[in-house]
Order: sequence, then C-alpha cells, then structure tokens
Amino acid sequence: MTPQDYEFLRKILKERSGLDLSSDKQYLVESRLIPLARRIGLSDIGELVQKLKVGTEPLTSEVVEAMTTNETFFFRDKIPFDHLKEAVFPALVQARASRRALRIWCAASSTGQEPYSIAMCVKEFAALAGWRVEIVATDLSQDVLEKSKAGIYSQFEVQRGLPIQLLVKYFKQTGELWQLSADIRGMVQHRQLNLLQDFSHLGTFDLIFCRNVLIYFDQDTKVGIFERLSKILEPDGVLALGAAESVVGLSDAFKPYPDRRGLYRPNAVRAPRTGSAAMPLRAVAAATR
Repeated sequence: MTPQDYEFLRKILKERSGLDLSSDKQYLVESRLIPLARRIGLSDIGELVQKLKVGTEPLTSEVVEAMTTNETFFFRDKIPFDHLKEAVFPALVQARASRRALRIWCAASSTGQEPYSIAMCVKEFAALAGWRVEIVATDLSQDVLEKSKAGIYSQFEVQRGLPIQLLVKYFKQTGELWQLSADIRGMVQHRQLNLLQDFSHLGTFDLIFCRNVLIYFDQDTKVGIFERLSKILEPDGVLALGAAESVVGLSDAFKPYPDRRGLYRPNAVRAPRTGSAAMPLRAVAAATR
C-alpha cells in the first residue's frame, strides 16, 4: 500500500466514521481491508482505492464497516455492570418511582453483547420487575446489528465474560451455538446510527452506555459528541464510558459520578437545555416508537 493510498483511506474513514488513524496504523488497514479486496476479486489495496475513487457508495460502506467492527464481549470490564447493580439502578428506581419506566441507549453496540448484558442486569434487578425498560442499541454497521438481532453466539463468545448461571438461565443451546431467550432479545431495539450525525431523534435517556468507541475519535469530535450526548440525557441521568475514556479535560458537559469510575452525570451549572431533549420522558418515548 502506497503512502498516497493510505492517506486517501484515512481521509475517507475520518469523514465517514470519525475513525482517526495515526500514521503508523497501515498494518491495521491492511489486515482489515486485504480480505475485503480479495473477496470482491481485487488483488490488493491499491486496486481497492482505485475503485473507491470512482465513487461506489456500497463499497465505501463496506470499507468503513470493515475498519470499525471492534471487539466486544459479555459484561466487558465487569465494573460498569457492578455500578449498575450497586448505584445506578437503585438511584433510578427511586427517582422514577412514579413513572416506572427507563430508557437506556447502548451506542456502538456491535454484535450485541453489551446491550444484552445490560438487559440481563435489568432482569436480575428485582426492583425493576414490572417496569417498562427500553434499551436502544445502535451501531454504524448493519452487519453487526443483524448478528445482534439474532442473538446467536458461539461457545467461545459465551465463555468470554458471561457467568455460567446467566448462560443456563437465558440461553438455549443448539449444537455448538447458543441463542438468547426471546424475552431478553425483545428488550432491545436495534437501529443503524452514525455517532457523527445527529442523534437527537432518539429522544431522551436515563442511562447512556458509550463505551470503547470515543477512543478512536480526535479531540474535536469527542467534544462535539459529549455536547450532543448531554442534550439527550436526563438531568439526573448517567453516562458510562470505557476504561480508557474520560470527559475530564475535554468537556464541561459532564461531571464525574461520585466514587464510581467511568460514570458521569450532566453538569447542572451549564445553560438550560431546550428542544425535544427537555420533553418529559414519556412523551419522547412515545414520539420515537
């Protein structure tokens, strides 16, 4: 791959997905795109770039999906899910007692392990029994969303992070594969979404998981996303970021959640929010169904 080809690909990926590749990531591009090139009958990345320059939209989308499909597994990093059980859910149950409804957004949901981990946490939290809990899972890639909808995972995938008692309780084995129960799958709505674009139409949320995706964006892109996230999170809502991510030093849209690493709350000292984000949660939920 020539330096010119790499710069062309960097530019496309930055514009379309926010992925900010450094100058030393050629190996990553080659490992992801050479299989794609060969699958469509091209000999190398140079030929792939030439086809992209012609302006074929489906191929551009395939390239972006190939480069932005990232690793995920059930209950990844464990601590955020402990936070749900120990702090977030108890506080929201008390704050939403009259409403008995929650909306949760899992951004960059990939093949579904994260939103389904959240769904299982909801099911296991007795105080939420009988509540209407809506989990919205979004991702840039339609391919991973289709896999997520099916809820079918290999033995290797269910062995990574998933407690055995939850595997037995919520999955059914078919040969070497495991499928999530219809009950858990039914708790999650799937929508294709690019975080670089407007997402205010999703409505407001009580909890947003936006983990292990912002690390791929440059600083300006992160700041913009934080600003927009703050506008669709309830004033007492919670934002969960990945272990290597933080708003500190980047944005005043959020402040750290007390004694809970990786969790943040909207910063109340900022100017009042306006528009649909300020609508009552019931009204927004109804408008987005």
